[in-house]
Amino acid sequence: MSVVRDISNRKIAEEEKEKLEEQVRHVQKLKSLGVLAGGIAHDFNNLLTAIMGNTGLAMMNVPEDSRVSKNLNNIEKASLRAADLCRQLLAYSGKGKFVVEAININTLIKEMSKLLNVSISRKVNINYKFFQPLPAFDADATQIGQIVMNLITNASEAIGDKAGNITVETGTTDCTQDYLRNSYFDDKLEDGKYIFFNVIDDGYGMSEETMSKLFDPFFTTKFTGRGLGLAAVIGIVRSHRGTIKIESEEGKGTSFRILFPISENTYSVPIAEQEQLLDWQGKGTILVVDDDESIRLLVKTTLEQVGLNVITANDGQQAVDTFKENADKISLVLMDMTMPHLSGDEAFKQIQTFRTDAKVILSSGYSEQEATQKFNNSGLCGFLQKPYKPSDLLSKVKEIIS
Repeated sequence: MSVVRDISNRKIAEEEKEKLEEQVRHVQKLKSLGVLAGGIAHDFNNLLTAIMGNTGLAMMNVPEDSRVSKNLNNIEKASLRAADLCRQLLAYSGKGKFVVEAININTLIKEMSKLLNVSISRKVNINYKFFQPLPAFDADATQIGQIVMNLITNASEAIGDKAGNITVETGTTDCTQDYLRNSYFDDKLEDGKYIFFNVIDDGYGMSEETMSKLFDPFFTTKFTGRGLGLAAVIGIVRSHRGTIKIESEEGKGTSFRILFPISENTYSVPIAEQEQLLDWQGKGTILVVDDDESIRLLVKTTLEQVGLNVITANDGQQAVDTFKENADKISLVLMDMTMPHLSGDEAFKQIQTFRTDAKVILSSGYSEQEATQKFNNSGLCGFLQKPYKPSDLLSKVKEIIS
């Protein structure tokens, strides 16, 4: 006697369960690393605010031809590089959207083409295939440029020392839930029309083991990891409500497809503003609230140099008490988001009970979208991203109180 039982369905279910559990573990790892990266970036931005701010104040009072001026310039340049690293950390944590506007990916890549050509091996050729006309999407142009640069340089390294080709192509596609669900990560994105750009190389390709570690911070197959690399890419894509699809086979090259939801806005070009504020003189009293003493001192010194009267508070509760005592004469409140006793949003709500027209500028080491989401358009007058220079501070204050 023999008994045969078909367990195909059970085996398929077990495989799907294992795949789902692996995906959950991967998402949990990304989230925990993201929380760590975001926390480090936030705290480090506070330190950089003090460093860059005091450097900027010193530069205002030192002749340009002085030796000290050159040293101060070097400090500022190093601080800006450190601030860029913080932006990468925030990008990895998915909290890195800064200046969001409707951008056209064709225009962005064309503007980067010269930089891209000098960033790759001379034996590698880049072919561009732009879909016209391409709709816009809402994004931070600097961060999207970082994605393009990372993918192109990685494609060049995958080709190695041999001659090869990289193809960059753009277009639009209608994405269903199933299509989005089968991307590198599932963030339960809405179906609809998405713009995409592909980066395709004819390099060595990747094994399944390599692909499983591809977005780990500092992971590389070449030498000791130099930075966040593709880990920052995945954070930027997630923060822009996009997704990634990857196809690769050893010996046959790799294809990255980055997708973003199409914007209803039209493409616009940002206007750069470089206003000199050293000669401006303001009037009024500013309440500066921050739990970091070095930042309080920096802001106080900067604002007093242009004739403003400054009162300080070191936490949210002290800010509320100080505002209550001086509500009739305080023109503006500059307030940190993350503080003991009362957070920025909690303190803001209580301040509004004393004066509904109170003007408040929020400041944070996190991005504007992350920091202001609890305010729900409740009357904030502005936002200052840490780290900022004294000129950034004065520009924002002048804009509000004028």
